[in-house]
Amino acid sequence: MIKMNFDMIVFKEGDTFVAYCPELDLSSCGNSVLNAKEMLRTAIRLFLEESEKMGTLDEILSEVNYTVNHDGRYVPPKIIAAEEVSL
Repeated sequence: MIKMNFDMIVFKEGDTFVAYCPELDLSSCGNSVLNAKEMLRTAIRLFLEESEKMGTLDEILSEVNYTVNHDGRYVPPKIIAAEEVSL
């Protein structure tokens, strides 16, 4: 399994907590913040494993601007700002 970092945003929809990874555009949900975060980690792990099996992992991570650091860990582009905006 590759080593990688990713950002996680958690929000609430009704009674459900949703954990979202913007770099990979993946999400999962749970009945608590902790559960949603655990479920997202599982979803990302499965996505990476399947992408690796299909031979598309490097292409996918390159397309979403991941880089590899000196330790061989995949690192996402940095989120510079996040804010709620109205139009």
